[in-house]
Amino acid sequence: MRLPVSLVLIVSFGLAAGCATLPKASEVIDKVQSDGTPPRISSIAGVLSPKQSRTIMDRLKASAGPTEVLERQIAVNEEVSGSPLIKGNKVRLLVDGPATFAAMFKAIKSARHTVNMETFIFKDDETGHKLADLLIWKRQEGVRVNLMYDSVGSMSTSASFFKRLRDKGVNVVEFNPINPLKASKKWRLALRDHRKLLVVDGKIAITGGVNISQVYSSKFVGEGEDTTKIPWRDTDILIEGPAVAELQKVFLHAWTMQKGPVLNDRDYFPVQKEYGNNLVQVVKSSPGEAGRTTFIMYVSAVAFAEKSIHLTISYFVPDRQMIKALCDAAQNGVDVRIILPKTSDQNLALYAGRYYYDELLESGVKLYQRRNAILHAKTAVIDGVWATVGSTNLDFLSFSQNFEINTVILGGDFGAKMENMFTKDLAESDPIKNEEWEKRPWSSRIREWFSHLFSHML
Repeated sequence: MRLPVSLVLIVSFGLAAGCATLPKASEVIDKVQSDGTPPRISSIAGVLSPKQSRTIMDRLKASAGPTEVLERQIAVNEEVSGSPLIKGNKVRLLVDGPATFAAMFKAIKSARHTVNMETFIFKDDETGHKLADLLIWKRQEGVRVNLMYDSVGSMSTSASFFKRLRDKGVNVVEFNPINPLKASKKWRLALRDHRKLLVVDGKIAITGGVNISQVYSSKFVGEGEDTTKIPWRDTDILIEGPAVAELQKVFLHAWTMQKGPVLNDRDYFPVQKEYGNNLVQVVKSSPGEAGRTTFIMYVSAVAFAEKSIHLTISYFVPDRQMIKALCDAAQNGVDVRIILPKTSDQNLALYAGRYYYDELLESGVKLYQRRNAILHAKTAVIDGVWATVGSTNLDFLSFSQNFEINTVILGGDFGAKMENMFTKDLAESDPIKNEEWEKRPWSSRIREWFSHLFSHML
């Protein structure tokens, strides 16, 4: 779910005078040489020794087969983000909105100490009211509840909705208020908090692409093309284990940056224990970062792929570096498949992305359009062993103007679950054939050409 097109255009004209540029990913990738040193891996006892890390990585390689994405891409992520791999996590895939909301409500109901929530959109619809009621109930039980919502993303939600939460004791922060009189001295309308994150008691975290809105409450498969009636297709994950502390840090940093009420750190970081065997890396990005961490994450993962690249992307307006990486991979024999929306809530972005389909198809990239749903997922699984779920779209807004968060999960078991979900989405998608695509009407081509002029603003 994005800003309304009219607002995007207004923001875009503000950006046009000084659009930020994306870094040259190749320079970052080339800088990180593969010298045999294993990636830094953290545990509840601290950072593992190189020998211990090597044992873990060798075990992964043995189960997944050789692939550079296992070590070189993680090294690149660590170089630009400073985030280590974290062992000992249990990660559960939440394949749609109903699964996500069920997990959210269960986690919040179980809260004994703290609930931290960060979201782009918090609607005052049926789902939003149910969640608000639950947050108030937990606050009345003595749980500290902190909510941060994006001012633009939630602009259609009434002020009285959030006032009720505040009046009942919930700490509520409006991220980068639309009203400049309420914002900081460095107010910039274009900088938005696109993250979706829930952390309960510092032990359970849920993150991905799902906003708080009734549109996500339908099942995996729907019917029709009416955007007001068909379901929104999205994905989250639930994490238990030491990686939750990293996600908690992300929330608290943003909360402090927005000058929310002071929170005592020691109340939010309980002693962690291991719950599973998943290796997790938290990759966050913020506007103004020289490294553009999520951009480098995606380009390097595609560049290091040796077998397969399976992407499910809601808003696909790639820059030249991403297009080249995808085309090069396909021409080198990598199975590159991308599931894209057939119907969207943002037609300007939809047609801007379609402008690049010709080049991708001619290079051997396989493109599909998801039927019977508004595709809102942002997921990837590469070589069956490297996976990411998060809030980041493959577009300029996500890579340069938004606060975003993704998690990278390594391992064949979780990779297989991601592949299974991808296969189910493929079954609900139509392939785009190059010969058929070339026959599309000139009216569509003109619309694509016009829309792509705004690519660096979408």
